Amino acid sequence: MLEVIEEAIIDSIKILPFLFITYLIMEYIEHKTSEKSKDMIKKSGKIGPLIGSLLGIFPQCGFSVSATNLYAARVITLGTLIAVYLSTSDEMLPIFISEAVPITTILKILGIKLIIGMIAGFIIDFVLRIKNKDKQEENKIVDLCEKEHCHCDHGIIKSSLKHTLNIFIFILLVTLIINMAMYFIGEETIAGILSGIPILGPVIAGIIGLIPNCAASVILTQLYLENVINAATMISGLLVGAGVGLLVLFRTNKGLKENLKITGLLYAIGVISGIIIELIGIVF
Repeated sequence: MLEVIEEAIIDSIKILPFLFITYLIMEYIEHKTSEKSKDMIKKSGKIGPLIGSLLGIFPQCGFSVSATNLYAARVITLGTLIAVYLSTSDEMLPIFISEAVPITTILKILGIKLIIGMIAGFIIDFVLRIKNKDKQEENKIVDLCEKEHCHCDHGIIKSSLKHTLNIFIFILLVTLIINMAMYFIGEETIAGILSGIPILGPVIAGIIGLIPNCAASVILTQLYLENVINAATMISGLLVGAGVGLLVLFRTNKGLKENLKITGLLYAIGVISGIIIELIGIVF
């Protein structure tokens, strides 16, 4: 048991410098482009799902929150919002980079998320236009980034350190849980449960993805890196995972039924996509 705990701590500490450097670069890029990204998505119009899915790929602090606020004010369409939710990767990218995952694998996973987000967004907007439900309303747009403790405006180094510390703690805890589970239950048993039935893995991963913070992407990414789940199952959860976006949706968008429908739609798209990827046998 001590060896399991020691291994988890050592593995987590090893990625600390890489994690910090990655976040430092990401914070710099974000501070240079965040306002441009918001302006682009505001002016996206009918090509909103394309712009939203492209902007959502790169983890930006509070971007899913910004998209949610814009949707609540009916500045962007539901298709654009879903495209952002589906494509955003939250903590997957920095963890992958810090763990030296092959760039080809990262690009394939991001590409799949981009395509699914874009296609789903366009289909949703098309259906809503036909039903005349995509009406524009004027509401006040409220920025809740600070309320969600995003810490985007505290300076590049300070924000990078906070992100690094938070994710390091998550990774350490998740790695401990995974290692202990594999120690007591066995890696093959756990992997067999999640991958033995094609539908079960994506269904469970989708539920994890609904966790309204970065914990979901950390858990799913670590399970994938530990070979407990396959790429299709991980993608299901990452597609559903929208960070704090869903949490903000229920706080800013009026209509509980509508918010539940949006959540259900996001979950269904993520799970179905994962099942299809697994059945087709796409390899990353």
